[in-house]
Amino acid sequence: MAEESFQEKNEQATPRRREEAREKGQVARSSELSSVAILLAGLMALSGLRNYMFGGLAEFTTQMLSDGFTIQLDLANAPGYVMRWAGSFAQICAPMIVVLAVVALLINFAQVGAVLTGKPLAPKFSRISPLGGLKRLVSSRGLVELVKGLAKITLIAYITYLTIANEAHNYILFLDMEVAQILSLGGELILTLGYRILMALLVLSVLDYAFQRWEFEKSLRMSKQEIKEEFKQQEGDPQVRARVRSLQREMSRRRMMDDVPKADVVVTNPTHVAIALRYDPDHMAAPQVVAKGQRLMAEKIKEMARQAGVPMVEDKPLARALFKAAQVGDTVPDELFKAVAQVLAFVYQLKRKKW
Repeated sequence: MAEESFQEKNEQATPRRREEAREKGQVARSSELSSVAILLAGLMALSGLRNYMFGGLAEFTTQMLSDGFTIQLDLANAPGYVMRWAGSFAQICAPMIVVLAVVALLINFAQVGAVLTGKPLAPKFSRISPLGGLKRLVSSRGLVELVKGLAKITLIAYITYLTIANEAHNYILFLDMEVAQILSLGGELILTLGYRILMALLVLSVLDYAFQRWEFEKSLRMSKQEIKEEFKQQEGDPQVRARVRSLQREMSRRRMMDDVPKADVVVTNPTHVAIALRYDPDHMAAPQVVAKGQRLMAEKIKEMARQAGVPMVEDKPLARALFKAAQVGDTVPDELFKAVAQVLAFVYQLKRKKW
């Protein structure tokens, strides 16, 4: 066991290993890619729906302020007004919410597919352990997350500086503008800045997803010993499998021997091979092999046939041909049907003479 623990894990994960990891909720997924994709979709939806949403919000605000001077709220009418206001606000926000929900589902499905498991939600005391948290902070993964965080902050600050600096000469013009114009130009600037930041973060998140996949594949790697152990678990211990096969062969032989008394004839070699045949014209298209064996098994078949009064016919070529060409339960091959028919006819003739 000590030798196993020091084996290098250089082998690719088996399908079973991947399936077990998936059942535990362990998949290659970048939460940053999902977040950035959702934010970018939200920003694009806001650009397309801004007239609808801003108009709706303006109308909603006007209605709220107007109602404040004209209505008198009490316990009787308050629920009705609250429901009406909530419905109006939900109608304004519904398109944005639908877009974000669809994008969230699609981006997660694109990364990991359909994964339905509750195992990641199971409580684990290691997650709330201060020592475990400290280990995660000072681990290589914690260092990578720190570098990623610093890189994002630096990138966002740099893009923000460039965007504002490029528009600095226009800020003085705000002094001569009306409030609506200032809000319009300010909104355009904010949207431009948002697009630039999110596009840069999207590039970083794609790289993060590639890193997550690489790290995930690395965590799934197995040693040669682990692959052997998994194979044993799937296939079973060789000794157990051999024992099972032995029991299956024994049961098959017993069923075969039970069918010997039902045979119409046993074709022999005469000492090395024995083939028991049965033919029911009403239910069979051709004679069927119900038992066969060689050497000791052949002797048992012949002994069983003698005890049951089943006729035995010595035909060396036919016995050898049947033993090679047909398995127990098979019908007689077409090329041997004529020879078997002659044997059955001979047996039926003997039976008629006895009668």
